[in-house]
Amino acid sequence: MLLSLRRLAKAMLPATSALNCQVLVLNKHYMAIRVVNVRRAISLLAKQLAEVISFEQGQYSNYDFASWLEVSEFKRQFEPQAHDWIHTVRISVAVPRIVRLLFYDHLPRRQVTFNRRNIYARDGNHCQYCGKKFPTNELSLDHVVPRSMGGQAIWENIVCACIKCNVKKGGRPPHEAGMKLINKPIKPKRSPVLSVNLADGRYRCWQQFLDHAYWSVELK
Repeated sequence: MLLSLRRLAKAMLPATSALNCQVLVLNKHYMAIRVVNVRRAISLLAKQLAEVISFEQGQYSNYDFASWLEVSEFKRQFEPQAHDWIHTVRISVAVPRIVRLLFYDHLPRRQVTFNRRNIYARDGNHCQYCGKKFPTNELSLDHVVPRSMGGQAIWENIVCACIKCNVKKGGRPPHEAGMKLINKPIKPKRSPVLSVNLADGRYRCWQQFLDHAYWSVELK
């Protein structure tokens, strides 16, 4: 049975929309610890290292992988638009929103990682000087107080800036360049990437677990 589930997992072909989905991972004590992509989540389920946590009619239910395949068939018949789907030649599987590790009991990290991805997410890909939204490859990170003036690489001194605004500001603080920050940069209390995800209705079922683990989850 285990071998057949693993073969099934390898044969799954996510639809285009499913490829963009993310899955919240809980430890065995139901505490949020990280976010993974769909393929990683399915692999954990197929290896019987995790189970699906599904929000249904106001309650959370637990399913092993075999049971989730059965539930997916029901969902495909009666509520196909409510889910993203992974397909094989024989079956379709609803993408789980949450999985729980059965043997992992480590606690989540309490610090939000200071990295480019989280800074872009915190600022919503908006230039913090002109306010316009840009693709990631058209943004840079700006030291509000320039490094030449002792400015540090910390949450409170780094913001997203478009190329035009970054060039205009140069190596000066904003007031000397005749510019003003739209938002004061702060350190997020939890992963800003998660805040972006929670705006998507598909991930509202994450809220209870993130409120319980109010610190950041680790993104992989």
